[in-house]
Amino acid sequence: MTINTTKILMNTLPKYLKPAAKFINHQEQAAGLSTSRFIQDFTVCMVPKATFSRSIADLSENIFLEGAEESLIYFTPAILGQKVARKVFSKVLPEGLKKEVATTGVELLDKAKTDIKIKENNKQILPVKAAIALAAMAIPLTEFSLNYIKNLLTLKLFKKSDFKNIASLENNKENIAQQEKVKKSAKKHIGFAASIYAGCLGLAALLATKGRNSKILRQISEFIVAPGTKLFKNSPKAKNFVNKYLCMDFNNQDGKLVLSKGQLTTCVLIGGCGYFGASADRGKENLKETATRFPLVALYVITGSEFVEKGFKKLLNKLGKCKDLIGKDLNVPKFEELGELAEKLSKAKNTSAEKEFKSLVKQKVLISGLPYVFSIGIMGFFVAGMTTYFTKRRYKNAQNKNSVL
Repeated sequence: MTINTTKILMNTLPKYLKPAAKFINHQEQAAGLSTSRFIQDFTVCMVPKATFSRSIADLSENIFLEGAEESLIYFTPAILGQKVARKVFSKVLPEGLKKEVATTGVELLDKAKTDIKIKENNKQILPVKAAIALAAMAIPLTEFSLNYIKNLLTLKLFKKSDFKNIASLENNKENIAQQEKVKKSAKKHIGFAASIYAGCLGLAALLATKGRNSKILRQISEFIVAPGTKLFKNSPKAKNFVNKYLCMDFNNQDGKLVLSKGQLTTCVLIGGCGYFGASADRGKENLKETATRFPLVALYVITGSEFVEKGFKKLLNKLGKCKDLIGKDLNVPKFEELGELAEKLSKAKNTSAEKEFKSLVKQKVLISGLPYVFSIGIMGFFVAGMTTYFTKRRYKNAQNKNSVL
C-alpha cells in the first residue's frame, strides 16, 4: 500500500523534481548500490585523476584502471552471481528451494531461530549461497590483478616501469633490470590470483555438492554468508557491522542477486593489496602516493556519502529544518514510505496529499542528495589534486636533500 501510494504521487511531481526523486528512490533500493557507487567512483576517481594526469602514460593508466575497475566491481557481480553462478549451483536444490537462494544468509539464519522448517532448509540453501559467493571472488581477485596488468600494459605500450618517468618527475633512461623485475612480479601475482580463484571454485563445488551432509561444511557456509552472525552472537552492533561490510553474500532485489556492501568492501581491500604491491614494484614515490590516496578513497568508496549525510542531518535538525522527515534519533523514512506519510500530514494539516508529498520529496532530496553531490565534488578533486601535489613536493624535497649531501 505504501509503495503504491508513493508511485501514484510521483506522477504529480513537477518535471524539475522528478529526476532527483527517482534517483534518490533508486539509490535506496538494493540494486541502487551499483548505480550510485558507479557514479561516485567515476566522478571521484576517473575524472579528477584524468584531469591531474602528468603524462600520456599516466592518463592512459588512469583511464584503463578506473574504467576496468568500475565496470568490474559495479556491474559484473549481478551478471556473474545471478546469471552464471546461481544457475550452476542451484541445480543441486529441489525446485521449491531455488528461489530462496536470493534471500540473504543473515535473514535465513535469523528466521531459522524461530522456524524449524527454515532451519532444515538452510542445510541445503546456505552451502549453495556460499558456493555462489565464492564463485564471485573472481571479481576482487581480478581487481587485485588489474594493477599488475596495468604495469604490464604501460611497459608494453610506453616502455616505462619507473614511476618517476611515468609521472613526469624525471625523464631518465629506463633501467632494463627494473623493467624485467616489474614484468616478473606482475606475472607472478596474476598467477597467484588465478590459483587462489581455482581454490575458491574447488571449495564452492565441495560446498554445493557435499555441504548439506557435512556439519563442518555447513559451518563454513554460514561463516561465508553471515560472518557477523557467527562471530558476534552477543554483540548486535558488531554483528550488524561485520554482516554489512565484511560479508561475501549477495544482496537481494526482488528475488535477484545484486551487489552488497560486503562484496564492495572485499573488492576494495583485496584490490588494495594489488594496488600497493604494484605501486611498490615501480618505486617508493609510487608507493607513497598510493599510501596517501588509498585510505581516503577506500573509505569513501565503501561508505559513500553516509558520513557526510549523517553530519548534515545533525545540522539540519539543529537548525529546525526538515522537521517532517528527521526524527529525534535522526532516522529518515525511506523514499517508498513518503506517500503514506504525505497522506497522514495532509489529513493533519487539512491540505492535499500532493502538496505534502512535494514538500517531503524536496526535503528528502536535500537530506540525501546534497551530501551525495557535495562529497563527489570535494572528495574527487581534493584527493586527486592533493596526491599529485604532495608527490611532486616529496620528490623535490628529496632532490634538494640529495643535492645538499
